[in-house]
Amino acid sequence: MHFRILSQARVRRDIKTRETVAATELIRQAYRFITRNEQVHPRIRQHAQLMLNSFPRHARPSTIRNRCTETGRARGIFRDSRLCRYQFRLKALNGEIPGVKKAVW
Repeated sequence: MHFRILSQARVRRDIKTRETVAATELIRQAYRFITRNEQVHPRIRQHAQLMLNSFPRHARPSTIRNRCTETGRARGIFRDSRLCRYQFRLKALNGEIPGVKKAVW
């Protein structure tokens, strides 16, 4: 039971991080363009870099981690279904994922 609570917290944290990144993406891209543009005055470029560094940690795209929506596991994730390999297998065997069935040859 303790693991289930912990995994749900991880999933909620991942969702919150994704929302924060999506909300700040446009501003972040503008600051990155200014910092890389060498035709802009160096003081303005430096200010833009400081503004980039002042973003919260969870607003950075590199903090997003693909997690299983069922268990919160961070490894072995199928991107299309956002499930870990074990949960994907269980749901496929139960017929809960449309278009997926066990291979027989």
